[in-house]
Amino acid sequence: MRAKRSLGQNFLTGTHYPRRIVDSVPLQPGETVVEIGPGHGALTALLLDRGARVVAVEIDSELIPALRQTFGARPNFLLIEADALTMDLGQLIAPAAKARVVANLPYYISTPILQRLIEQRASALDMTLMLQREVVDRITAPPGGKEYGALSVLVQFYCETEKLFDVPPGAFRPSPKVWSSVMRLTVRPQPAAAVRCEATFIELTKALFAQRRKTILNNLRAAQTRLRLEDGARLSDLLARIPLDPQRRAETLSIAELALLADALPDLM
Repeated sequence: MRAKRSLGQNFLTGTHYPRRIVDSVPLQPGETVVEIGPGHGALTALLLDRGARVVAVEIDSELIPALRQTFGARPNFLLIEADALTMDLGQLIAPAAKARVVANLPYYISTPILQRLIEQRASALDMTLMLQREVVDRITAPPGGKEYGALSVLVQFYCETEKLFDVPPGAFRPSPKVWSSVMRLTVRPQPAAAVRCEATFIELTKALFAQRRKTILNNLRAAQTRLRLEDGARLSDLLARIPLDPQRRAETLSIAELALLADALPDLM
């Protein structure tokens, strides 16, 4: 089956990397796995052989017949033709309460799918994902570097992150022009820092990284309307009270510092 550029398809080939990916999943027999984008089934077969109940979500209708022919007779296989951006993870995995997620995500849509998965994290134990290497480096980056950004904060706030290994372009057909990496996200029982309002924390994070070269004070001033701040003149006083140097940039702030700032913002609303 020819890969569709419109869907960002790059199919895994051979046995080495598919087996290495599946071996990295902390899977117990009988557990439910949601596989996003099974493609030709390179990971599907190995997951089924490990004793998993596999719920495969595939958006490409042309791949459905071959997947049904190959795996349809397996009692622990369920194929759903759906868009991962609109799927309801809780409904998909029923009667299981939680599932592990495994996916080779198309580069062009990996971040929106990742955000959708994190929104539905209550139904997930962990996620073993293959993404573009640069995206994985951003997600796992610590504060202080150019890779650290809003995506790093929002993923690390809800998940423990671990980069597992790199995958070269030659492991796919067609071969992409960049390397990929496999990572594991383990859903935290509680966010990485306690905050009074998670929505405020998320909006604050996005606002502070909106213009990376600006200081946190200038980004806060630019985001007064977005953050519903009525008394922007007191921003400097607020930062001094936390205390945070107003001349710092967002990339230097830890999740704990962002949480302190998010909890202080209601004083200016």
